[in-house]
Amino acid sequence: MQPNKLNEPLDEVRQGEALMLQNETQRVGDKKLFLESYGCQMNFSDSEVVASILAGEGYCTTRNVEDADLVLLNTCSIRDNAEQRVRKRLTEFKSLKKKKPELVVGILGCMAERLKKNLLEEEQLVDLVAGPDAYRDLPNLLDEVGTGQRAVNVLLSREETYADITPVRLDQGGISAFVTIMRGCDNMCSFCVVPFTRGRERSRNPQTVVEECRSLFNNGYREVTLLGQNVDSYRWNLSSKGEIVDHNEPSVNFAQLLIMVAQVSPQLRVRFSTSHPKDMTDEVLEAIAQYANICKYIHLPIQSGNSSVLYRMNRGYTRDWYLNRIAAIRKIIPNCAISTDIIAGFCGETEDEHSETLSLMSEVCFDYAYMFKYSERPKTLAERKFTDDVPDETKSRRLTEIIELQTKHSLFLNQRQVGQVQEVLVEGPSKRSAQQFCGRNSQNNMVVFDKKNVAKGSYVHVKITDCTSATLLGVLVNQEKEQQTP
Repeated sequence: MQPNKLNEPLDEVRQGEALMLQNETQRVGDKKLFLESYGCQMNFSDSEVVASILAGEGYCTTRNVEDADLVLLNTCSIRDNAEQRVRKRLTEFKSLKKKKPELVVGILGCMAERLKKNLLEEEQLVDLVAGPDAYRDLPNLLDEVGTGQRAVNVLLSREETYADITPVRLDQGGISAFVTIMRGCDNMCSFCVVPFTRGRERSRNPQTVVEECRSLFNNGYREVTLLGQNVDSYRWNLSSKGEIVDHNEPSVNFAQLLIMVAQVSPQLRVRFSTSHPKDMTDEVLEAIAQYANICKYIHLPIQSGNSSVLYRMNRGYTRDWYLNRIAAIRKIIPNCAISTDIIAGFCGETEDEHSETLSLMSEVCFDYAYMFKYSERPKTLAERKFTDDVPDETKSRRLTEIIELQTKHSLFLNQRQVGQVQEVLVEGPSKRSAQQFCGRNSQNNMVVFDKKNVAKGSYVHVKITDCTSATLLGVLVNQEKEQQTP
């Protein structure tokens, strides 16, 4: 069964799930940094920017929090559960500070902006608070903490993209990397706190994106995931209406950026996250279809299958619009896998509206989905305008029905792949056995197989022999491809 998580599914990073960023950086310093990231892929990517900035101040990361001089938690506010996990972790660090008073504890990201006063002044759980656009100011904030003061900077920016900072890759020797192409969000979905914690949309210079991807490829990475709250809104030198801002400078939209990155090398796989149904264009779909190394996988969050609920969510599309986009994907990219996000029990959701979500799931038959009960978030339009009136037991029951249906669909689609020979990018040893390797196909399915004589980062052919609802199992049928288009 696929986990009931929200946001784009790259195993290590999920909404509300902690990821320890523990690898030692190459830069040697006298001071030790312990970084821990919670939430979405953007937070993971941001943590690598933070590690780069602090490497310049003499910090290297440590695997052991007991050795740390500085502890930073990069946080998520999209779910209450995520916030509670961070609070629990901060309490643990507060106990550690009693043994090691010189330890500095800071909080970064979305929770930092939203709960700065509570965490800094009232609960006194942290010494330092930095919002998503304030990471360049970390050296100054640390200096301020050094004077005995608590330090805070949560100012949002309309320009900051960190485009000139080369992230410290915390998974040295890795195969896949995140590359942020834009920051912020303008959509104002009624349930979402992101526009308030990450600010307005701004896109990164496309040449810096391409150069970062080229550098990653030259350093052994074989897959990049282009990140943004809504990648389809990426635009360089283009207004929100698609008009050229400066005729002396080239303009680039998301479809064009995809192609630019794909052309770095046919051996570099390209993924992206996350798309918004109202902005998904045929031009993007045609770019995916045109290039073999742009993965045939799209995460297209529906949230609800009922148009009235979608209206209350301020999603900007209807059920029919969404199904039209699904039809376009299936027509232009027939072998494309599709995943989604679903929220159970949004404000005012009736049984009939819930049933429409189930019926849409059956009509689309998603490869996998990331599923949650609705939890009201402060400052959102939903909090101000609607009542969170669906009982928790009803939310739980509806969520269970959604999960059970999705498990059935995922298993059905995986069973259809048994007998196929698929190309897999080898990521490394399987979590369950050192005698097996795992990797993903273009459709983002995890494939597990006996490793034999293959290396991480190689493309191999695997015949699928069995499956679960979450994983494909197979046998290796050839050795590494040499200089062929993936």
